[in-house]
Amino acid sequence: MDLKIDISVVVPLFNEDESLPELHAWIKKVMDENSYSYEIVFIDDGSKDDSWNVIDGLAKKFSEVKGIKFQRNYGKSAALQKGFEAVAGNVVITMDADLQDSPDEIPELYRMIMEDDFDMVSGWKKKRYDPITKTIPTKLYNWAARRITGIKLHDFNCGLKAYKKIVVKSIELYGDMHRYIPPLAKYAGFTNIGEKVVQHRARQYGVTKFGLNRFLNGPLDLMTVAFMGKFGKKPMHFFGAIGTLLFLVGFGFALWLGVDKLFIDKGARLIAERTEFYISLASMIIGSQFFLAGFVSELIGRSSSGRNNYLVEKTLNVD
Repeated sequence: MDLKIDISVVVPLFNEDESLPELHAWIKKVMDENSYSYEIVFIDDGSKDDSWNVIDGLAKKFSEVKGIKFQRNYGKSAALQKGFEAVAGNVVITMDADLQDSPDEIPELYRMIMEDDFDMVSGWKKKRYDPITKTIPTKLYNWAARRITGIKLHDFNCGLKAYKKIVVKSIELYGDMHRYIPPLAKYAGFTNIGEKVVQHRARQYGVTKFGLNRFLNGPLDLMTVAFMGKFGKKPMHFFGAIGTLLFLVGFGFALWLGVDKLFIDKGARLIAERTEFYISLASMIIGSQFFLAGFVSELIGRSSSGRNNYLVEKTLNVD
């Protein structure tokens, strides 16, 4: 374990030049008061304002400041992924750059990771200062995420989180998967996930980056994470089960229609004139298609370079 840096703070940002000096000063004050060794990694997600110049100025003055700038705006998941790749601290803490997350929470988050041995700790903004157009969808989203993933967190999307370094080095973020880091960690084998009530502060600078596209993208990403976590390495178990069920239902209808026509009611309408025939035919065709989808998924998985990427926790006498 790298003992040189206690804490890495990862801060993704987009057009937050006004808040960055104050955020850095606040983080530095907390770190110095607790005698932590630390680094702050700012990831500029293609800002159009003066954010990168502010980061550059801070880096020249303070050795703990590091910066990554994207050519264009790729999204928070991409920013966090590059930040996770760059960190070296034993504990990794993420927070937003808009000063709505309080750096005063860092010592307790660090303690929960190091002493309570949580794999990750997610913040819970129990009292929020967001508009109702944001809080209601967030509550619905968190309820759905709890039901689907089985992780009992109140606030999946809180930007203030703490992780063991091995956790962030073992997961991959893309698209909008930053909302689902707890499920990604769980499916990677890190099941000791804690929660801490954290302070949520009103926005002081800039404007919210909340968009209506989250109403559509959020549920779709949630289904993707749940599917990949459970069936990513065995897709035939999903598609094959559905295909088998549909094919058996269709075949059962067809068999019943044949027996009924031949032995029970010989004067009945022709099989092709009965609604049940088309139900059975459609069911068998769709079931076969699910089977084919499962086979194709297995072939794709077999050709994937990551098909044997398994996280090894410990070894004994293995070179």
